[in-house]
Amino acid sequence: MSVRLLSSPLQGFTDFRFRNAFNNHFGGIDTFYAPYIRMNGKLEIKKSYQRDLLPENNIGLEVIPQIMTNDAEEFLFVVKYIQQLGYKELNWNLGCPYPMVTNRGMGSGLICEPQKINHILDCVHAETDIVVSMKMRLGYESPEEILNTFQVLDTYPLKNIAIHARIGKQLYKGGVNLEAFENCIPNTKHKLYYNGDITSVAKFKEMQDRFPSIDHFMIGRGLISDPFLPSMIKNNSNEYPTNRWEIFSEFHDTIYQQYDEVLSGPVPIKMKMKGFWEYFSQSFSNPQKTFKKIKKANNSKAYRKAVDEILNKESSTQ
Repeated sequence: MSVRLLSSPLQGFTDFRFRNAFNNHFGGIDTFYAPYIRMNGKLEIKKSYQRDLLPENNIGLEVIPQIMTNDAEEFLFVVKYIQQLGYKELNWNLGCPYPMVTNRGMGSGLICEPQKINHILDCVHAETDIVVSMKMRLGYESPEEILNTFQVLDTYPLKNIAIHARIGKQLYKGGVNLEAFENCIPNTKHKLYYNGDITSVAKFKEMQDRFPSIDHFMIGRGLISDPFLPSMIKNNSNEYPTNRWEIFSEFHDTIYQQYDEVLSGPVPIKMKMKGFWEYFSQSFSNPQKTFKKIKKANNSKAYRKAVDEILNKESSTQ
């Protein structure tokens, strides 16, 4: 059975600049999900969302826009906008676990409200021809919540449901609940995608063996922690390329340059790259020391020096 790998959307990380650089340097991802569009009470698409979805910024990529909302009017507004750009599918985020989202009844905080979900899906399917897919967690308080929601979801022609195998209030703490995910499979008619803690080829194989009926796997944080992971999964190999750190260096320089051009001043670019290195460092030989070195770099010159030292050390011990 052929496997398709999907990039889970990570707000603040997986925008079009990252997607293009990732695809050019590493590959292995079949479909990228764009970070969610959120309206904040106004029927207006922020400029950053507009840039992220422009077709000319995503040439050669299969990209699916995503929305974060609990309002039918907002959903319909975004549908109209993305269709004007040529997109035919909109993914609905019912997975975000962060309190600033869930406390407002969105993301995974909406899973326990099947009637509200039903109202929104009813409006969308009655008034548009957009293809709807879902990105969910097992629930917010308990993994049983999604089972109740399936009764509503099964009445609509959804393309698929991608499930991160945690509940919302876990955030990213604790392990994934594989038993609860497995219980989802016979309880919905929809095609399910697996998401959660795919951080190595071995972990992927473990999930593939555990869920033989699943052929779409979504990678989130693991994609940034080890950008080589998708291509290694596709090649069924644990071997990194011999020029691993050269490739990573070129990728790093590409995104650094592009973000530096659009972010105003030294502080925003420092914070942006620090966020990336919190993940990048996980695939280095000494993650804690690597990240500490990045955090101590207080200006662009010190940052570039720190990156060079880190990569030179890894290359020499490869």
